[in-house]
Amino acid sequence: MTQTFTNELERAAGPKGRYAFISLGCPKNTVDSERMLGMLRLEGYELVNDPVGADFAVVNTCGFIESARQESFASIDEMLDLKRQGKLRGLIVSGCLAERQKELLLEHRPEIDHLIGVFGRDEVTKIADRLVGGLEEQRLVFRPAPAKPLADQGRLRITPNHFAYLKISEGCDRLCTFCAIPKMRGKHATKPIEEVVAEAKELAAAGVRELVVVAQDTTYYGMDLYGEPRLVELLRELEKVEGLEWIRLMYLYPMYFTDELIDLIAGSERIVPYLDMPLQHISDRMLKRMQRRVSAAPTKELVAKLRERIPGVVMRTTLIAGFPGETDEDFAELAEWIAEARFERLGVFTYSLEPDTPAARLPNHLPEEVKAERRDTLMAIQQQVAFDWGDAQVGRQCDVLIDGPVPDEPTAWIGRTAADAPDVDCATFVTGEGLKPGQIVPCEIVARSGYDLVAVAVGDAR
Repeated sequence: MTQTFTNELERAAGPKGRYAFISLGCPKNTVDSERMLGMLRLEGYELVNDPVGADFAVVNTCGFIESARQESFASIDEMLDLKRQGKLRGLIVSGCLAERQKELLLEHRPEIDHLIGVFGRDEVTKIADRLVGGLEEQRLVFRPAPAKPLADQGRLRITPNHFAYLKISEGCDRLCTFCAIPKMRGKHATKPIEEVVAEAKELAAAGVRELVVVAQDTTYYGMDLYGEPRLVELLRELEKVEGLEWIRLMYLYPMYFTDELIDLIAGSERIVPYLDMPLQHISDRMLKRMQRRVSAAPTKELVAKLRERIPGVVMRTTLIAGFPGETDEDFAELAEWIAEARFERLGVFTYSLEPDTPAARLPNHLPEEVKAERRDTLMAIQQQVAFDWGDAQVGRQCDVLIDGPVPDEPTAWIGRTAADAPDVDCATFVTGEGLKPGQIVPCEIVARSGYDLVAVAVGDAR
């Protein structure tokens, strides 16, 4: 597909226009950004690093929680300031914030030229043509959620060449009371196995060695399309894709975590023993108020089973501190469990009030200072867990995937072990001669530095 882009551009007399692109939010949004970038490139538009002097900019926004919205607004306002100064011709805003606020966003920021909702993504080239051509009609492009996910092949990736995100489904059928994702991304829609595998082959052919599998609810994959979860079948096909070294699973909901899936992960040479399973809480009372449709006892049993049956498993989870009605007892139960469960990787969010979610109408919202204090308490517990785990790695040997060089250090490199997902986890700093990004290097861990590890290459890179 990359060669196709090149040939198209070679035949063109010049670019149709020059544009800058800002991608915000989660890996699922990154895939959407890459798809839009690929389409714009194929259509003859030239991507530039600096928006100053460009024909237009695209801001692909996140609208999940208040902090993410503020980041999106800041990027939009920065581009609008350039437009007012005559340094940028136009602005297209896409993604979850556009989908969530629709006309309201345009009312508050009327200088935005075009809004594209989540499912209008593939019309970005038409919108760019209108903007560059000076046509002002149809400023809003919002489409209903399709029966199946939009195709994600033909991307122009913004991740390093050696890893990529693979989105296997869209939307979510879970109606957690705190979450607005179903309002923005619709109901769960499975991407057919053959389409996912075709995309994985395309990515592998382009040099991808680590495939990060993402969805809103990964273990639910296949339920709507095939009538049953089909993640195991999908993973078996992905394991056959030549060139892939690591397959990493993210956003695994605790429901539908079958013994067959556990056995597959435990015995796989390519699926890394790393499981990202956002749990949010462990108090039954809180789980019920969150409408998570899971309870404490089965969750604890599942975590214990994963520890027992998957050799060397590393687990990541996320939690919400200060959910409405969270009592001192609820929080104490959560804190105690975090100390016992010893998740190697853990993130904590303070509860963010989302006006269009059921949780906003719950009684007993907590003060911001209480939420922050509880988050800090959990993170203090987790810091010791993470440090203990890091100390235990010293003296061990493991493979490290090299992400890039340490600036101004010719023999120092930044990489990740299988225990660390890109962008969200820790790093491993490697000393070695002649290494390159994308190589996997046998290393010995020699020290812990904060949350990160320090290693020395002890074998040949592959």
